[in-house]
Amino acid sequence: MLLHCRHHRLDLSTPIVMGILNVTPDSFSDGGRFVDVQRAIEHGIAMAQAGAGMIDVGGESTRPGAQAVSEQEEIDRTAPVIAALTRQLAIPVSIDTSKPGVIAAALQAGAALLNDVRALREPGALAAAAASDAAVCLMHMQGAPRTMQQDPHYADVVREVREFLDERVAACEHAGIERNRILLDPGIGFGKRLSHNLQLLAHLPALRFAGLPLLIGVSRKSMFGELLQRPVEQRLAGSLAVATAAVLAGASVLRVHDIAETVDAVKVASALKASGYAIN
Repeated sequence: MLLHCRHHRLDLSTPIVMGILNVTPDSFSDGGRFVDVQRAIEHGIAMAQAGAGMIDVGGESTRPGAQAVSEQEEIDRTAPVIAALTRQLAIPVSIDTSKPGVIAAALQAGAALLNDVRALREPGALAAAAASDAAVCLMHMQGAPRTMQQDPHYADVVREVREFLDERVAACEHAGIERNRILLDPGIGFGKRLSHNLQLLAHLPALRFAGLPLLIGVSRKSMFGELLQRPVEQRLAGSLAVATAAVLAGASVLRVHDIAETVDAVKVASALKASGYAIN
C-alpha cells in the first residue's frame, strides 16, 4: 500500500511512526518545549534518527480549552520548521492544521501531508488540498476542539465515525484528490468519552474500508489518565499497549511523542502479524 505524498511514496505495508512536533506554548503534553525554531528543528531531526517515518508539525493546540491562534501566527510558528526539516530529512514532513492559509504556506515550505482535525471542512481547505499533490489525513471530531469534551454523545460511535469518514473521502474524490493520497483517522479523544475511544479501538477493522490506510493517535492522551490514573509523563506504557493493538488490528500510521519506544513496539507487532497472528 503506497501513500502518495508529493514526491514521496510511503510504503505502508509495514506500519510507520509519525513523530509529533508541537511548536506551541500550550499543547497538553509538550507545550512550550519546542517554540524555539532551532530547538524544534533539532527535535524533528532527532525523531527521524530514532526511526520516525514522518514528522507532523503543529502550530495551534487542539486540546480542550486551548486559545485560538491567528493564521499568521500559526504560519510564523510552523513554516520555518517545515522548510528546514524538508531540506534536511529524507522523510515527509506534515502540517497539522485546518486553515487554508496555513495549508498554502506549509505546502510552499515543503509539507507533503495535510493533517486536518476538521477533515478539510473549513472554507477553502478542501480546494487548497486538491490544488496540491500532497496527501491528506481526514480526522473525525465531534464538535470543536475547545468545547468537544463537554458533552460528546453517539448512538453508535463506530458506525457514525465510519459514515463521517466515508462522506469526507467522497468529498475529497469529488474535488480531485485521488484515493492513494488519503489517510483516515478516527480521532481518538476528539469529542469522545473513554467508552467511545475504547469502542473505536476495539473495532478498528470496521474503519479500514475501501483499502484506505488508518492513522491512530493516542500518545499520552487523557484516556490513559482516566483509565490508569496516570499523569501525562507516566502514560508511555498505556500508549504502547494501544499502539501494539492498533498495528495488530491493521493501523498503518501511529502518531506519537515517544519515537524509539513505539518503533520497537511496531516492530514486534508487525513480526507477530507476519508470523500469522490474527484477531478472531
